Amino acid sequence: MFDILKRFEDKFSPLKKKGLKVEGLKMVDPKKRTHVINISKPFIFDNRHLPKKYEGLAVKGKIEGDLPVEFKVDRTKLDWHKHEYIWAPERFENFVERCSDQIRKQLGSETMTKKEMLDAICFGNFEEHKKNTKKLIKEGKLPPYKGN
Repeated sequence: MFDILKRFEDKFSPLKKKGLKVEGLKMVDPKKRTHVINISKPFIFDNRHLPKKYEGLAVKGKIEGDLPVEFKVDRTKLDWHKHEYIWAPERFENFVERCSDQIRKQLGSETMTKKEMLDAICFGNFEEHKKNTKKLIKEGKLPPYKGN
């Protein structure tokens, strides 16, 4: 398994200049002995360059640093996640609308379209995320977006 991690680090080492940190292997299910490749990255990061899985291991990431205002939720409230979905598609759209110049500059592409920016910062595929979110809201598994 450490061979897989080494190959992942080698393959994606150019992304380290953009803020990617490979933190190592992490066991997520001790009973099934399931591991993932654990990474961290800044919020503004081109996720299209990262796979969801690599050689059979899921790639799981966390955001380093503060989230933009569009993603701020009061996590001190009891059951906050039942009332607000931090990754609501509308939050990504609002952020791209407000910060498109900053996103283009940080990702090094002055000609990025709105769709490309949304895909880059939203898990690699914005439309897929939006479709899945709508489905989960309809099923009652996620709260609808109420706005900031």
